[in-house]
Amino acid sequence: MSNSAKEDIGVVLRGNAYPGRGIVIGKSADGKSAVFAYFIMGRSENSRNRIFVEKKDELVIYPFDESKVSDPSLIIYSPMRRVWNKWIVTNGDQTDTVADGLLAGESFAIALEKRCFEPDAPNFTPRISAIIDLDEGFTYKISILKCGDGRGGVCDRYCFRYEPQDGVGHFIHTYKGDGNPLPSFEGEPTRVAVPADIDEFASTLWNSLDADNKISLYVGYIDIESRKVTTRLFNKHVG
Repeated sequence: MSNSAKEDIGVVLRGNAYPGRGIVIGKSADGKSAVFAYFIMGRSENSRNRIFVEKKDELVIYPFDESKVSDPSLIIYSPMRRVWNKWIVTNGDQTDTVADGLLAGESFAIALEKRCFEPDAPNFTPRISAIIDLDEGFTYKISILKCGDGRGGVCDRYCFRYEPQDGVGHFIHTYKGDGNPLPSFEGEPTRVAVPADIDEFASTLWNSLDADNKISLYVGYIDIESRKVTTRLFNKHVG
């Protein structure tokens, strides 16, 4: 595939029954919006027992049925927070690590130096994180922290910085697919097409995720000029 080619994210998702948790960051086709999306999936009862709840400048994950929570440590967190004109999206509580780092004057990458992959052997799930920065123009970065030796002893760190292009996004997810143990994502984030219409994008994502494994999806279009945010939220448990 050439550097200018874009994949259809619906096709990408339909070809993978279990990408795990995923982040898309990019720019809408009309050039007006910075775009983010985050979804979660699950195989166990514990991981499937979750819903997204939107709060002011923050997205929070809560248990759908609190009586069924067996271990909240890696499944209950804030996957999105806004700090000034920066939007942080991650697959874990490193959202707070990045937010606290920014408030303390640290960069996105430096803040993530404090974290590593998740301690869920034998999967060692990667921590994936992204940031949209609208403070001076528009840039975005995507990071992945993943196990480098298969045994939990080495953390490999990758950070990708992108110059936004109309209609282009980058997609990263935790797993290459289903398996036991789950195989970690490899390579660079996938270059995908991002339409101008939020409903088109959100419905494509939600309808392309595996029906059994999908749990929740959150999509945001940030007007680059006004900073107004338009969002769409899907929860399997609440319709």
